[in-house]
Amino acid sequence: MWEPQKKGFKAYLQLEKSLSKNSVDAYLHDVDMLTQYLQISNDLKSPADLTIKDLQQFLKWITELGLSAGSQARIISGLRQFYKYCLLEQITTKDPTALLEAPKLKRLLPDVLSYDEIESMLSKIDLSKPEGGRNKAIIETIYSCGLRVSEAVNLKISNLYLDVGFIRVIGKGDKERLVPIGSSAIKYILIYKNDIRVHMPAKPGKEDFLFLNRFGNEMSRVMIFMIIKELARQAEIKKNISPHTLRHSFATHLVEGGADLRAVQEMLGHESITTTEIYTHLDREYLRKTLEQFHPGFGKK
Repeated sequence: MWEPQKKGFKAYLQLEKSLSKNSVDAYLHDVDMLTQYLQISNDLKSPADLTIKDLQQFLKWITELGLSAGSQARIISGLRQFYKYCLLEQITTKDPTALLEAPKLKRLLPDVLSYDEIESMLSKIDLSKPEGGRNKAIIETIYSCGLRVSEAVNLKISNLYLDVGFIRVIGKGDKERLVPIGSSAIKYILIYKNDIRVHMPAKPGKEDFLFLNRFGNEMSRVMIFMIIKELARQAEIKKNISPHTLRHSFATHLVEGGADLRAVQEMLGHESITTTEIYTHLDREYLRKTLEQFHPGFGKK
C-alpha cells in the first residue's frame, strides 16, 4: 500500500526539490525503514493512518537496532519530508511527525585552520614538481572560494572568468553559483594552466577539466583528501584535516571578521544562485568587497 506514495515521493524529490540521486536514495531509505518496521510488527497501516505513537515505537525499534542519535535524527528528517509531500498531495490531512522529537545531538564543530596554518601547509608544497604547482592551485582555489571538494574536482576551464575575478561553480543538485576568486588563487591557476597543464595531455572528453591527474583524467576526491592530509602532516598540524576543513576555515574566517552571513551563505552555495539572478540577489561587487575586506588571503600576491 506504500509503493504508489514512495514512487510519488521519489518524483517529488527529483523534480520539485531537484535533489541529487544520493539525497533521493537516502530519503527513500528512511521511508523503507519505516515500512520494514511496520511489516515486522504486522501492522502495515497506510501513511494517513499512522500516528505519532506509531512513530515513537518505530524510533524505539531503531534505537534498539543500535542506530546512533545522528542516524535517528536523519531518518526523522526524511520522514518529515515524506509527510510534507503527503500533505501537499492530500494523501493525508495530518502530519504525525510534527510533534516527533529528534534525539539530542552533540554538535561537534569541525576543526578550523588558522591563516598561518594554511600558509604553513602551502609552504610544504614542492613547486619544482609539476604536481606541486597543481596542488598549490587546488588548495588556493578551495580556500579562496570556499569550495566543496567535489566542486574543485569538477571545476571546468570554461567556467573560469579570471579576467573579472569570478569562477562558475556547479554545486549540489547541479545548482550554479558565481564565486569571487582571490588574486593569489588566480595567480597559481594561471601558472598551472599555462606552464604545467599544457604539457599534460588530457584524455578524450576530459579536456575542459581544470585539474588533471598524471593520466589525463580529472582528479578524484580521495586524491585531494590525501594531498591535504600529507601537507598537514608535513606542517606538523595535529588537527583532523580534510578538504572540507579549508571550506569551513574560509567561512569561519569571513564570519569571525564580521562578514555578512547572507553573503557568506551565497558564496558557500547554501542557496541556489543563477547567473541571471545574481544581480538582483546579491551584487557581484558586494561579494567581491566582502572577500577583499574579510578574507585574509584574498588580496595576497
